[in-house]
Amino acid sequence: MNTDLWLMLVQGVLVLVFISLGVRTCGISIGLWGGVGVLVLVTAFGLEPGAVPISAMLIILAVVAAAGAMQVAGGVQYLVGIAQKIIRANPKSVTFIAPYVSWVFTLGAGTGNVYYSLLPVIYEVSYNNKVRPEKPLAISPVASQMGITSSPVSAAMAIMVGLMAPFGFSITDILAIVVPATIVAIFCGALVMTFVGKPLDEDKEYQRRLEAGEITPPDPIEEAPEALSPEARRSAWIFIVGVVAIVIFGVFPGLRPSYVDTAGVAASMAMTELIQVVMFTAAVAIVMLCKASPARIPNSKIFISGVVSVVALFGIAWMANTFIGAHREIIVAGLGAMAAQYPVAIAFALFAVAAMTTSQSSTTLAIIPIGLTLGVPPQYLIAMWPAVIGIYFFPANGSQIATINLDQTGTTKIGKFVLNHSFFLPMVVCAVSAVATGFVVATLLYGTGGVDVSP
Repeated sequence: MNTDLWLMLVQGVLVLVFISLGVRTCGISIGLWGGVGVLVLVTAFGLEPGAVPISAMLIILAVVAAAGAMQVAGGVQYLVGIAQKIIRANPKSVTFIAPYVSWVFTLGAGTGNVYYSLLPVIYEVSYNNKVRPEKPLAISPVASQMGITSSPVSAAMAIMVGLMAPFGFSITDILAIVVPATIVAIFCGALVMTFVGKPLDEDKEYQRRLEAGEITPPDPIEEAPEALSPEARRSAWIFIVGVVAIVIFGVFPGLRPSYVDTAGVAASMAMTELIQVVMFTAAVAIVMLCKASPARIPNSKIFISGVVSVVALFGIAWMANTFIGAHREIIVAGLGAMAAQYPVAIAFALFAVAAMTTSQSSTTLAIIPIGLTLGVPPQYLIAMWPAVIGIYFFPANGSQIATINLDQTGTTKIGKFVLNHSFFLPMVVCAVSAVATGFVVATLLYGTGGVDVSP
């Protein structure tokens, strides 16, 4: 083994160590440790600092500013009330209904943090209708995070749009593949979960907790959307209109704002910039028309969690780009040999990197360009993109921890071997079925042609 390969392995181990330290300390720490990793890679090994995902970070801030304004105005509460009605409409089917509602929420908001608002409702409905809580609670956060790759306003989508644009694939082309693939995947995951675990009256751990008085039955949560103020409803619809506007701009490029650049050439605003200005406009509209106090927006839960996500993406993506940029030739050669025989190897790479970084945006930025360099058809890279759900490989995600802590029955849990946690099975089922469905949809819509990667 030559010296360069040894150095790459040592640096790779260090990257994993810094990621592990960040995951262990949770929250904003993963980004901070990523910054430390960049410092070590540059000072100890002389690597050139990688690119910082500025556009993705700005999109997160713009989206959470609008979503935070909606939360302050009561719009999130209004949407949660609607979600409650949908979930309660057929409580015995909560294992199927809850994940789709979670997915739609994330798709619209661009962040999986909205899942926290649905979590108590899903638990209450399942418990009070004698459905093993693990069934809907294990698949719902997975479905929520799969909404990231289906959302027109997520940071990961912004990165994907930028990477695919030079190859003629717009946001609508990406959604045309990912959305049906995700819908099928969630159904498969929910179907599998219906067969998982014993009924509550036969579950030993639940019975033990019940006898010990460790379980407090949840009270029904009633938040009728009709009871909320007109401003709450209005803020929700303003945000939704903003999301729809972004999709329309993606479908009809001719509608995008145009300008003449410094070279005197006519140009249109890029989608990454459009997402930002549309979300800022939505935020202003909510503040002006819905009595949302600007001073309260930075203190909203959605905004705070968004800022944490920005720091996490900043550090992890920066460290990953520093490492991958320094060894791109070796990595491309290794992945290329596998991808030549097994194109699905890119999906495994997406899954593995997502598991290590716990960031769909960072993983997209790190692996998709490699696939394009290898000449993998962009439609198939899009089909494999949902494999970034690998962020749930380790039970370290905030939504996983929150779900486990909320389920007093003990059915949603982390097993003795850590990886045998409640979310593992639905995650794997969703990843496999989404990629498989994506390949079928991509082939039907765009054929099997490759791309020209020549300079």
